[in-house]
Amino acid sequence: MTLIPSYFNLFDYFLGDERLSIIGSRTAIEFRGGRITYNELRREVDYWTEQLAGCGVREGDRVAILLYDSPEFISTFLATVSIGAIAVPINTFLSPDEVGFILGDCEARAAIVEDDLEWKANAGSRDECSVIVIDTYSCQYLEPKDEVAPRPPLCGSTRTSPAFILYTSGSTGTPKGVLHVHGAVPVTVANYSENVLKLAGGDRVYSASRLFFAYGLGNSLSFPMAAGATVLLDPERATPDRIASIFEEQMPTVFFGVPALYNALIELKRGGASIDTSSLRLCVSAGEALPARIVEDWGREFGLPILDGIGSTEMLHIFISNREGEVVAGSSGRLVEGYEARLIDERGENVPAGEPGNLWVKGASATSGYWNRRDLTASTIREGWVRTGDLYTRDGAGYFYHTGRSDDCFKVKGLWVSPVEVESALLAHPSVAEAAVVGATDEKGLATTRAFVVIRQDMGSEGLVEDLVSFLRSRLPQHKVPSQIEFLDELPRTATGKVQRYKLRAEARTKPRGGTDD
Repeated sequence: MTLIPSYFNLFDYFLGDERLSIIGSRTAIEFRGGRITYNELRREVDYWTEQLAGCGVREGDRVAILLYDSPEFISTFLATVSIGAIAVPINTFLSPDEVGFILGDCEARAAIVEDDLEWKANAGSRDECSVIVIDTYSCQYLEPKDEVAPRPPLCGSTRTSPAFILYTSGSTGTPKGVLHVHGAVPVTVANYSENVLKLAGGDRVYSASRLFFAYGLGNSLSFPMAAGATVLLDPERATPDRIASIFEEQMPTVFFGVPALYNALIELKRGGASIDTSSLRLCVSAGEALPARIVEDWGREFGLPILDGIGSTEMLHIFISNREGEVVAGSSGRLVEGYEARLIDERGENVPAGEPGNLWVKGASATSGYWNRRDLTASTIREGWVRTGDLYTRDGAGYFYHTGRSDDCFKVKGLWVSPVEVESALLAHPSVAEAAVVGATDEKGLATTRAFVVIRQDMGSEGLVEDLVSFLRSRLPQHKVPSQIEFLDELPRTATGKVQRYKLRAEARTKPRGGTDD
């Protein structure tokens, strides 16, 4: 007998009548000096449900959301899924061509667009797409909306009904849409937010990562809303100075960042700035591997640990993480309850402890596939296992250590080089603030290692190349020591803070500078 999944909708999960009878008067969102309760958020969602229905949006239609972090983002997202349509958040940092590609690829029926981003949407919107332009900076969220009609009945969705599509940044290729169902969000809440973060109603959550990313969507919507907590939304770019002011003025208890931001905050404090972290009980990092040096420096400067972890758009959020009181610097942590992981070699066989392998992961929050990309779905998901593209080792205690992306590692003198290992060694030098390593060739056309280094503000570069090489030779095998070192003012990064290695690889194909060839 086949069991039919019972009704389930994310709108009810967060803002259903029964929930609001308990949490309705709590503050759901703080934004630009204002406070919005869960009851008031429900009225905002009802308003947008009516607006979307008036635009002809029906079950299964796609609704693009090109908005800054704001109450409008959350209310339009929940309004979309409440009527069985599919929400499509779009990265506000993308180019008009990339925005246009996404609008066309998902065949958006409607697009809700920030007024100063309308020009990007116009580059790719179809005649069939209704474009709704708003200014989240000037919206009066606490004014009652008398024009709200009785909300349409919720669609007959289930846990396996499609709810939203998250497009990858496309920094190394064409953006691809990752489809998630209504039931995926509660899985990440139960597995990670409740088990690892232990988020509660009294928490005040601030995420530097934006809502249009999988990481930010969990941080600023799924987790605080499910806990009945308060999320602190800020539409401004998350610079170190901006984050420091939010710490001081809004007193978050939980902060979500990426490694580059933690490093920048450390540098800001060392430069003499006052950064008040007294309200924080948890600091979380994801997006790329967090070097051990940053964990240690953060602890010395602020007296707080950082819970590093790894997640992916395909798995929706973090599935391997450190825990409070069990942080191992340089490690992504241990498996989050509810997930399985395998490390396999090129033959598809499990590797022993301590040996690097390709990371595959399995769990109920996994994507149901890529939008309009059956070929990619078939190559990435096999019998429920999702290929992450990351290389990891695992020790006897179950801690995972990132050694690079499968397409980032390279060979020198016939031996494998992990960029992460070399970068970690560089970051241990007191003059190095940031580092990135790629494969290159020397003047003889032979494979070698090239390092791009950002030095600390109070350090000079004179004689530093030789000093770094000597430092690395005492810590790494000779074939891993860079023969080319170049100093940069900053590393190229995506909007999520990840290093754009493809740009560095392109740079490495030019004539070497700062070479140290033997």
